[in-house]
Amino acid sequence: MPADATLNERRAPVIDGSLSGAAGRAAVLAFRRTLPETGSLLALDLSRRRIGLAGTDVGRSMVTPLLTLERRGMVADIERLSAICGERRVAALIIGLPLDLDGRAGPMARTMQGWARHLAAALDLPVLLQDERLTTAAVSQAIEEGRLSTPKPGAQLDHYAAAVILEDALRAMRELPSNGAPAAD
Repeated sequence: MPADATLNERRAPVIDGSLSGAAGRAAVLAFRRTLPETGSLLALDLSRRRIGLAGTDVGRSMVTPLLTLERRGMVADIERLSAICGERRVAALIIGLPLDLDGRAGPMARTMQGWARHLAAALDLPVLLQDERLTTAAVSQAIEEGRLSTPKPGAQLDHYAAAVILEDALRAMRELPSNGAPAAD
């Protein structure tokens, strides 16, 4: 795995799956290897005011947008996330990484990397950072096309964005060869 792909070498790793090419595939493979056979995944679309949540079933075959939480401060947020992780038998977290459109990590992405390290340590769960560029646009397009129901005026869409983040991460994990070797560029 590339040296810059793992941000936290403690018990629960934070792995940057947003890297491009072979480095990104190697990072996703490293994350996949941390996972037990079963256990749900929980995706977080974090912002300064809200946390959108989406989850899988324990077999990781179905993604469900769950809810959007209003932020209440780090300690309270971690307590609520811990309870949700316990209820849903979460094996790992997928956190959206808001890269700039050119693929660089700006200030918000660096903030999310710090949050990811904190959540991995606090919840003792591995974390995959997943590129979340254009997830809001994907949600808006799905609503326009009728693939998602039209939300009530003023309704939060963060949990739908979390579902897109989670689907993207699952797709990246499934595209890896079953023998575990990342394909070459």
